[in-house]
Amino acid sequence: MAFNRPRRKISRAMLAGGGLIALIVFGSACADKPVDHGAAAGLSEGHPAMVVPGESDGKMTLENKIRKMAQQRSGAYRPRTRHLDGQGRAIYTNRLFLESSPYLLQHAHNPVDWYPWGDEAFATARQLVRPVLLSVGYSTCHWCHVMEEESFEDEEIARYINDNYIAVKVDREERPDVDAIYMSAVQAITGRGGWPMTVWLTPDREPFYGGTYFPARDGDRGSPVGFLTMLKQIRQSYDEKRDLVARSAGELTRTVRQMLTPAAGGRLPRDGVTERAVASGKARFDAVHGGIAGTPKFPSSLPIRLLLRHHRRSGDAGSLNMAALTLEKMAAGGMNDQVGGGFHRYSTDARWLVPHFEKMLYDNALLVPAYIEGWQATGNPRFRQVAIDTLDYVAREMTSPDGAFFSATDADSLTPSGRLEEGWFFTWTLEELSDTLGAADARMAAVVYGADASGNFEGRNILFLQRELGTAAGELGLSTEQLEADVKRINAALYARRQARPAPLRDDKIIAAWNGLMISAFARAGFALDDAAYLDRARRAADFILTRMLVSGRLKRSFKDGSAVGNGFLDDHAFFIAALLDLFEATADLRWLERAIDLDRTLADRFDDPEYGGFFMTADDHEALIAREKPVFDGALPSGNAVALMNLLRLNALTLEPSFLKRAERGFSAFSAIIEANPSAFGEMLLALEDFLHPPHQVIVVTPEGGSAASFADRLRTAFFPGSLVMIVSESRAGQLSRRAPLFMEKRAPGGKTTAYVCRNGACQLPVTTGDAMMNQLTAS
Repeated sequence: MAFNRPRRKISRAMLAGGGLIALIVFGSACADKPVDHGAAAGLSEGHPAMVVPGESDGKMTLENKIRKMAQQRSGAYRPRTRHLDGQGRAIYTNRLFLESSPYLLQHAHNPVDWYPWGDEAFATARQLVRPVLLSVGYSTCHWCHVMEEESFEDEEIARYINDNYIAVKVDREERPDVDAIYMSAVQAITGRGGWPMTVWLTPDREPFYGGTYFPARDGDRGSPVGFLTMLKQIRQSYDEKRDLVARSAGELTRTVRQMLTPAAGGRLPRDGVTERAVASGKARFDAVHGGIAGTPKFPSSLPIRLLLRHHRRSGDAGSLNMAALTLEKMAAGGMNDQVGGGFHRYSTDARWLVPHFEKMLYDNALLVPAYIEGWQATGNPRFRQVAIDTLDYVAREMTSPDGAFFSATDADSLTPSGRLEEGWFFTWTLEELSDTLGAADARMAAVVYGADASGNFEGRNILFLQRELGTAAGELGLSTEQLEADVKRINAALYARRQARPAPLRDDKIIAAWNGLMISAFARAGFALDDAAYLDRARRAADFILTRMLVSGRLKRSFKDGSAVGNGFLDDHAFFIAALLDLFEATADLRWLERAIDLDRTLADRFDDPEYGGFFMTADDHEALIAREKPVFDGALPSGNAVALMNLLRLNALTLEPSFLKRAERGFSAFSAIIEANPSAFGEMLLALEDFLHPPHQVIVVTPEGGSAASFADRLRTAFFPGSLVMIVSESRAGQLSRRAPLFMEKRAPGGKTTAYVCRNGACQLPVTTGDAMMNQLTAS
């Protein structure tokens, strides 16, 4: 969530408790005296008894379905609530208990009568003539937890919600379509956004008011109007000014539709938009700390890979310096987990020092190629090591037994006193450093990582590299090489000690899109770093997606508890297609290319806009919502359209099939007006446009059977030729690939010599047999 607010401590009871269902209470009955645990559920008079498809009689009451689910859940299940009986059992259980989303399950024992998103909730709102209260968040969101404790665990507030609204909870990671629609409404109303997101809707799903986090009561956190007062005022307006609410909702809905479906451009974008985007970045650049000036700082705010690409094409030293400084400062700051590897979500300050401590799979997946390309462009070995540390963290802590990747870890963790505090798991006091390392190593750690007695975060220390290791080595009277070895040893000891602490919650659902990004990271790093283990991890995760999450040729959104659920979206398909192409380029295994082509056919059939070009976020048979988004802007994640268009260019280069290029041209034409009007709002789309306007190379190195390409591979792995397809194949494999990818036709190793083919724009230069000659061709064209 993009807010820098005071930290909130959360009671241990929210994670404590034993057993499963104790009592099921809905509606205004939530504050009544609990009944015997064996009794039927108490239902308020306002709520009809709900039924769901069931067993032999075709119907099963909601209560019975919840009880059946309780029997299925393991004994390790712990209700997350402070409302527990004397035996540690949850007093309240709502419909979210039937869901698999970790975020929805966090709210399954609130006294609020939550519904999941679906027709049932809106039909009930229509029947009871009530507005809908929509709350959207995700499981590792710190301020979502705060609003839960302050408002949704509060029985007075819950009672008012249950008596006056139909309350709906949405996991934004499982339903990005719903999130995008109502976030656009909140941004239209307030000019900003974030999570938790709170939106008031009509029973027709049209928004009429919204915001993000709200303090519970008047005066809390300095807010003159609290959430409870807002609930009352908005309900009063809904009852007394129904026509005005309906008009406002209709106008806001039309605005949302316009925001989510940009006007068609009608022609291809002109060259020069990248230069304008870079100029805008320079004007807003923080020349001291890197990134965009101001706070908070997100890694995605400055398009590092675009800057590197701009430097490579134009020779602009300023672009390279901006990218390199930002990579250096992010890696040195507390946003980078100096002990365990991996990046936290964003920095709350300008120095990248104090992070928001959750770790998201997608942030780390996107930062790996940025650091790999930064290493290739600058030769800075630190960038290479950061990429390795990040991948090793994901392999160690975020990988399922089946090889797929988990989604995120929480910002909050338990302290020894049983309180949940943001960042406690990752921070240290001098005493803790000394107890773990001994006095001498603790002093060394304090010098290297900027730790002192007062701390830099609520009396504790976020570890960061406050000076370059060479400078720290001089202060400590050591060589840089010796200090590097000592820091490695110190980090291992700190990591082992940290692992004994209660770890932050891990959201273990597997999201297809985010796995696609991480598969790409492992595949690309596997080639660049010549690491077979990284390639194996990419293969395993891709196999998991193909075997467990692909149904009838279409991806499911997420996988949890043995089941793949939810329709896949544009980004699920586009990011995974990109991953398959990265695997193909790294391994020359034809099956990855074939699966990529198959999935692209799904995009063409189900997501394509046949009238204007580009792709919709949802398939043509998806649930009808108040708007059908055609995503184009990057956020924390690249836009699905940008990645899909890049995929089409890559497929065209491999297959020489004109239809791929024509579809890409239609997509660029669809977005040309908005790209040219505001180029600084784009990152990944401009990478795709760069490859369209300035096509990259294709480099095919062909070895004789049993021959070596080491002299070629070593040069290619460390060189920076962004967007270029680089593959090393045997002569026989090239023949096999040519049947599906004509780029490989007539690529041989004449005379038994390893031979390189440097191609561009459908034409290849003369084949060469030395690495130097290959590099000369690459740099000259």
